[in-house]
Amino acid sequence: MSLRLTAATALLSMSTAMAVPALAETLQGALAKAYRANPTLTGARAGQRATDENVAIQKAAGRPALDANGSYTESILKPTISFTSPQRTINTQAQLSVPVYSGGTVRNGIKAAKTRVEAGQASLRGTEASIFSQTVAAYMDVIRDMAIVSLNRANVNVLEVNLQATNDRFEVGDVTRTDVAQSESRLALARSDLQTAEANLISSRENYIALVGEAPDNLEPPTELPGLPASPDVAVQVALNDNPDILAAKKEREARGYDVKAAKGTVMPTVSAFTQAGYTNYLHSLNSSAQDANGNIVEGPQINKQAAAGVQISIPLYQGGRPAAQVRQSQALESQAIEAEIETERSVIAQARAAYASWQASLQTIQSSQKAVDAAALSLEGVRAENSVGSRTILDILNAEQESLIAKVELVSARRNAYVAGFSVLAAMGHAEAKDLGLESGPLYDPMVNYERVRGKWFDWDFDPKPTPQATRTVDTTAQNANVNPAQVQEP
Repeated sequence: MSLRLTAATALLSMSTAMAVPALAETLQGALAKAYRANPTLTGARAGQRATDENVAIQKAAGRPALDANGSYTESILKPTISFTSPQRTINTQAQLSVPVYSGGTVRNGIKAAKTRVEAGQASLRGTEASIFSQTVAAYMDVIRDMAIVSLNRANVNVLEVNLQATNDRFEVGDVTRTDVAQSESRLALARSDLQTAEANLISSRENYIALVGEAPDNLEPPTELPGLPASPDVAVQVALNDNPDILAAKKEREARGYDVKAAKGTVMPTVSAFTQAGYTNYLHSLNSSAQDANGNIVEGPQINKQAAAGVQISIPLYQGGRPAAQVRQSQALESQAIEAEIETERSVIAQARAAYASWQASLQTIQSSQKAVDAAALSLEGVRAENSVGSRTILDILNAEQESLIAKVELVSARRNAYVAGFSVLAAMGHAEAKDLGLESGPLYDPMVNYERVRGKWFDWDFDPKPTPQATRTVDTTAQNANVNPAQVQEP
């Protein structure tokens, strides 16, 4: 087991420092569920299985072909000038054709199909990484939004207490009506923010269900990400070697090159060997007679048999310009694939650098936000103490409470952003796939298993069973709410 796999497995399987119930959902568990039953991923696997069949399809063009046909003919109106026309006929024919040389079209078609299988397998890896990145983001979104809802509910409770206290002080003439109005305004805004936060939490939970297939239940905070690069240059260097999207683009370019060679083969001669046989039975309806040696009239033969074998060569002399057009078309598509490879490389480099920058910025934001949270807590405590002796107003308390809430929300968001950005760096590097994460979901899906199964098949009636759904449906899941268990929330 590689060091990278060991570290990634430790990331997703080790227990966290926080005490959580035994049935808590882990990030590894969520990823395993998405790996097994996410419809985008299971659909991509089915698409890859379809790509595998192109190899067998291309091989079929170079294999022998056997055809047979038969007919029964009943003459309704016999020709008036024919005295030997049969009344009825049974005719059967069979032909075996064996391609010998096809100008390289079959050989290069097979090579192109095999190369596209490799490209598809790389794309499937990229789909895995993409689904995992979305799942990690959805997982962290739920944790973040639960914390934000909890913070906003606490803020509403505090402001309700403040408003009650302000009303009491107003009754005794200690504060003015303005102080009461300010408290009422802040409470109304806080309730509005709480409603928005609750809607965001519901949206995050529903998005989690769409990706994972089950509702999020008691999500356990993940541990720190290991294996992150020391610099963006390191991330880019690894990505250029390991990113599956780049590999898929390279293989597609190679396949387009084989397409050009296959198209050029259409102007070459083709050679095939053949054998054919025929059988005709006139069912004693052929008016054919002859005399034997004794002068007796005997019926002529009613059965005709024939057989032949040979070699056929076909030399194309002029095809209306079609071969040249097909070659030019294939060359243009190869040029497009070359440019697409460069585009993919550019995109991956940009993704790796941007994700690294976002990760670093989020780490710095965490540090700054933590200091802001601590400072805001001290400030709020001081403002309340000063208000009790008359040196601070109600508005000062409200502003301090608002600053404290903003700092805590910023810290919670920064933690989410740092983790998602860090995982995005790993995904851009090509290190965020199922084999890297050590998922406990049973045997991993190996696309080579199906490819090895079908690439050599030759029987015309070798069908697979009727397809059945692999992904799970979510129609039976209940609509999500914004309920939050305080024990499941990680406080800033």
